[in-house]
Amino acid sequence: MDTTVETHTTGPGTAPSPQEGAGHGKGHTGHGYSPRKDEHLKRLRRVEGQVRGLQRMVSEDEYCIDVLTQVSAATKALQAFALSMLEEHLAHCVAHAVEQGGPEADAKVKEASQAIARLVRS
Repeated sequence: MDTTVETHTTGPGTAPSPQEGAGHGKGHTGHGYSPRKDEHLKRLRRVEGQVRGLQRMVSEDEYCIDVLTQVSAATKALQAFALSMLEEHLAHCVAHAVEQGGPEADAKVKEASQAIARLVRS
C-alpha cells in the first residue's frame, strides 16, 4: 500500500493544473488553504503515520479489532482534514467567485456542491 502524500508544485517550465487558479479573477492569487499550508501538511503527515502504523499492525498480526480501531482513527483524521479544506474553499475560492458574479460563481457553487456530495458519500 502506497501511503505517499502527493503535493503539487508549479514552477518554471510547468503548466498549472486545470483547477489551479481556475475561477480566480485578476489580482487573486493562492488558495484558501495557503496561509495554513504548514498546518495541513503536518496533519497529512500524521495521517500518513497512522496508515504506516496500520501496515505495521497487519504485518505483525495484531488483533483485528485493534486494527479496525486504528482504521477508524485514520478515517476520522482524513475526514477532519477534508472538512477543513472544504471550509477554506468555501470561505476563499467560492466567496471570491460569488463576489465576481456571473457564470464563474455558478460554476464554483456547483463544484463545491459536488465536493460536498462526494464527502457525504464517503
